[in-house]
Amino acid sequence: MGLVYADIELISGDDDTLSRRGFIKDNQVKKITVSALVDSGAYMLAINETIREQLDLQTVDTQTAEIADGTQIRLPIVAPVIVKFANRATTCRAMVLPGNSEVLLGAIPMEDMDVVINPKEPMSLS
Repeated sequence: MGLVYADIELISGDDDTLSRRGFIKDNQVKKITVSALVDSGAYMLAINETIREQLDLQTVDTQTAEIADGTQIRLPIVAPVIVKFANRATTCRAMVLPGNSEVLLGAIPMEDMDVVINPKEPMSLS
């Protein structure tokens, strides 16, 4: 099976709450659509610093993570992030990878949205 990507929408959970409570207008909610590598080996959503800045996400914790080359690094954890895929959505925390790293959609948000990698159809998530 090759690499699988999914177009997902990432939304500032704080902005979404402010909008639902009438403090800001719907068009003021920060959101972005990205192509994320679907990575069942990762457990969390992983975003990069650029996306963090665009969504104005606040650090809620730091965590040690092992990156692909085996190196362990401390990364900021931001929240809340709303992830939307097709007709599914979840709210989760995200690791912030350095620089302009690729977005990874990990196992926890996939499971929460009840989506799986479909091995019968390469390049798809269902």
